[in-house]
Amino acid sequence: MEFVQLDKVQAVIDRLCEKEVYVHLETTNGAYANHNDESFFNSGAYIRNAKLQYEYGKITGEGPYRIGLKTEIGWVYAEGITHYEVDNQNRLLLAGLDFTGKLAVALEISETPFE
Repeated sequence: MEFVQLDKVQAVIDRLCEKEVYVHLETTNGAYANHNDESFFNSGAYIRNAKLQYEYGKITGEGPYRIGLKTEIGWVYAEGITHYEVDNQNRLLLAGLDFTGKLAVALEISETPFE
């Protein structure tokens, strides 16, 4: 993965707009970290292969970035994105890494289901 380049990421978001896509969205603040510190509140969210079509998508911010996908009935939103990659299957893979390099958020968009 490489650091986000706004124009390149926006071009892929635009290419996938109004197509039926599969979304993977995941957040974590250090899964299982509370085993080292019982006072640490652990939270996270995970959804995989949510099938949707978005009518508008935008990456904004000065880094870390925010990405919003506007659907017919609401929004899919990820904040804290720092890195991206378009893999050999043309999937847009976006990640937000914390200051130690650990994954904090992932948003992935694909025309085919994730395995």
